[in-house]
Amino acid sequence: MTATVEYMSHYDQRVRLVTDVLRNHSKLSEKDSFALAERVLEALDHMPEKVR
Repeated sequence: MTATVEYMSHYDQRVRLVTDVLRNHSKLSEKDSFALAERVLEALDHMPEKVR
């Protein structure tokens, strides 16, 4: 028996995590929460480590 494993990058995992949090705590659509998750992660990635 073989199992197929689909590769997901670390970035995609982070986007999925933030998207799920946004969907669970708001009334945003999947598309809107995904777009917002990408913007949130972009902002976090540009913050200096000391600020995070």
